[in-house]
Amino acid sequence: MKWSSSVSDSPSLDDAVAACASDVREELGGQPADLTVVFVSAHHASGYDRLPDLVRRHIGDSLLVGCSGGGVIGAGREIEDRPGLALTCALLPEVELTPFHLENEALPDGDAPPQEWEDLVATPARPGPGPHFILLADPFSVAADKLVEGLDFAFPTSAKIGGLASGAQQPLGNALFLADRVHDSGAVGVSMRGDIDVDTVVAQGCRPIGEPMRVTSCSGHVLRELDERACMEVLQEVFEGLTEPDQRLAQHSLFLGVVMDPLNDSPGPGDFLVRNIIGANQDHSSLVIGEVLREGQTVQFHLRDAETSAQDLDAMLAGYAAKNPIYEETGALLFSCLGRGMHLYGRADHDTDMFRTLVSPMPLTGFFCNGEIGPVGGSTYLHGYTSAFGIFRPRRGSEGSGLGAGE
Repeated sequence: MKWSSSVSDSPSLDDAVAACASDVREELGGQPADLTVVFVSAHHASGYDRLPDLVRRHIGDSLLVGCSGGGVIGAGREIEDRPGLALTCALLPEVELTPFHLENEALPDGDAPPQEWEDLVATPARPGPGPHFILLADPFSVAADKLVEGLDFAFPTSAKIGGLASGAQQPLGNALFLADRVHDSGAVGVSMRGDIDVDTVVAQGCRPIGEPMRVTSCSGHVLRELDERACMEVLQEVFEGLTEPDQRLAQHSLFLGVVMDPLNDSPGPGDFLVRNIIGANQDHSSLVIGEVLREGQTVQFHLRDAETSAQDLDAMLAGYAAKNPIYEETGALLFSCLGRGMHLYGRADHDTDMFRTLVSPMPLTGFFCNGEIGPVGGSTYLHGYTSAFGIFRPRRGSEGSGLGAGE
């Protein structure tokens, strides 16, 4: 296995593809790639239809998958608010790659057996390791949360990593690339089975405030009681215990973290699924949360800002590096929220710099998403404000990890 990565900010799509392809071919020693992943900014939208043919001319018959993005990431650089194209190629001997495209109406219903999900992605869940999945979806046309929930049901031990295409403000404006086709709706992906494993690091960029509490009364998305007290009363108490800067932050960047493992009585970083607090109900007695709640769950209020996001990412990446050997053959994909990058940190390359410093300067490619797909607590979710890393390595020599996945 070998990965390579390149990025270009050329305003010419033809020049960008040629430059990136030249870089990755050199890094691969001229060997034909098995998989090519491409992310392209909306500045090149007029050339979306030409991109598969351009890549094939320069790379060859490698399996192509990718999408449009509000910004792109490659070779240690994050390109935002200007033309960008990121390209990664991988040599994957003894790995079976199965591409798939699906539309929303093809998603099985909630009572469907695993076989229907296997058929949807043309991947049988036969005995043995894997498969693992790269998933790219259009946010306007497919229920990505339903897709990842169904794949978790059919492939519970498989890693699923990816993001929602970005760069468009309306339906049919995004591009999803698969082989020689360009789709403007649905989802595309690749299942990977064989001598490959995928570790995941999901950094949600929040820190807890107050103390963990039990949900004692709720209904769907509505939170009524925590530890048998009115949730608004509890929130007011937490708010009054904050410093003045945190009180200001809580007025616009307050979230709820939900522990997804019911057996986890001492939650720490990576154990919470962080969800938006959408607002209060009409009589202001309850909170509306962007997650279906269950009585008995452990939750804790969280705050998010640039400093917190940096600290969280530092902890998650350092924790991964401390537990996992880094192989020379390893490569990574990064799916980062549009709300991160320069807009959060005030400078470019923040998350990629931290990854290269704490983990490895391995080839790293990705894009800024409208939503990020990655595991927390052993299940896969659609996130916001998150950086989700998929680290691809040979299976030999390690049992794998999944920080942010509850492992």
